Amino acid sequence: MSDAREVNFDGLIGPSHNYGGMSEGNLASAHNEGDASNPKEAALQGLEKMRLLLRAGFVQGILPPLPRPNFDLLVSAGFGGSDAQIIDAAASKAPHLLKAAFSASSMWAANAATVSPSADSADGRLHLTAANLSTMLHRSTEHPDTTATLLAIFENEERFGIHGALPGHADFADEGAANHVRLCRAHGDRGVELFVYGREASERASGFPARQTRLASESISRSHGLGANRTVFAQQAHAAIDAGAFHNDVVCVGTLDTLFFHELAFEDTEGTLDSIRRAADGLFDLKPVMVPQAEVPIGDAITSYLFNSQLLQWPGEDRLVLLAPLETQETETTQAFCEKMVEGNGPISRVQYVDVRQSMRNGGGPACLRLRVVMTEAEIAACHQGVILDEAKIDALQDVVRRTYRDRVSPRDLADPAFASECQIAREALLETLELSNLV
Repeated sequence: MSDAREVNFDGLIGPSHNYGGMSEGNLASAHNEGDASNPKEAALQGLEKMRLLLRAGFVQGILPPLPRPNFDLLVSAGFGGSDAQIIDAAASKAPHLLKAAFSASSMWAANAATVSPSADSADGRLHLTAANLSTMLHRSTEHPDTTATLLAIFENEERFGIHGALPGHADFADEGAANHVRLCRAHGDRGVELFVYGREASERASGFPARQTRLASESISRSHGLGANRTVFAQQAHAAIDAGAFHNDVVCVGTLDTLFFHELAFEDTEGTLDSIRRAADGLFDLKPVMVPQAEVPIGDAITSYLFNSQLLQWPGEDRLVLLAPLETQETETTQAFCEKMVEGNGPISRVQYVDVRQSMRNGGGPACLRLRVVMTEAEIAACHQGVILDEAKIDALQDVVRRTYRDRVSPRDLADPAFASECQIAREALLETLELSNLV
């Protein structure tokens, strides 16, 4: 057993945060398409969530926003000239591409990569594979910059293995850690890695898109050097996907020996649990917590984001804590279930609610905003220290946000070249604060 702990690297919400409604199958995103957003409020909400966990005793990291607008996308589409000319032409000829170029969806760091800790890998290194996010245009352009960011943060090759994205083909569709759960007795122990996929590579399902293929999950497990007997591949239920669970983390979350999930999360629930128990044999005893459809209908689970919460081993507490969005508290069925759950003697002792409404309105809860990375103390020391937060660093980032972010962005603002310039200036100031100016 090593001295490992779970470090949350939250995505810092970028200055171009807007309600583009580009994510098919994400009901919240579609519902709020075209509304005015508040990037300043969104980023401050995210930073306050990070401060909450830092003060509780967690190691808290951060991932900077990616460059926006993405001029590479617009140039690839044939637009040229100065930045202002490119913005003007795209706004006139291809507004959907301009909207994609301004997407701030990289804030949902759970989609940035899939992570396997050194305790699980054959070579004893921590492995991260950037997600290709190939299903959605606005997200498919993220992985080159995501890979560059990961290389800048996890730069020690003796301790970290950074893998570029899988091929950008539908057969290799990969959405990162949002479809991956690691279970174990203690974070530093060897664990079981659960990969949840929506379809086989050759399958083209009807309804909302199934964004993760089994081939992608298998490919990542091989490149991370995971033991076949400690790896489980489970299919997400078609009913959950069609109801709006575009990622598995909308209906399931787990940590340590506990798996918290909806009754409709998996196509074969008993088979999935049996496979996990076999893989965990000799390591830990699985503690499943299933939420029945009769108590929390799948629709309520999705709109409240009950499962898109952070399940945490809170310092100083014997049982787990669920860090859930306010929407879970405000939904009658999910609030009732949470109250009943914590009254019992199960593995989850309490629920703490946080305000991330700006992210929620765009389709991402507390769990979407973070990439979980199990790290030893030596690995924490070996990564780029500029992204490991303390109170002063959070204060400095909030100062940048207050100074450079707008408090209102509407769809027509994307056509303003001045807004593009503001986004670039804001990101440069954030990178300087994080000592990552090489990423400009």
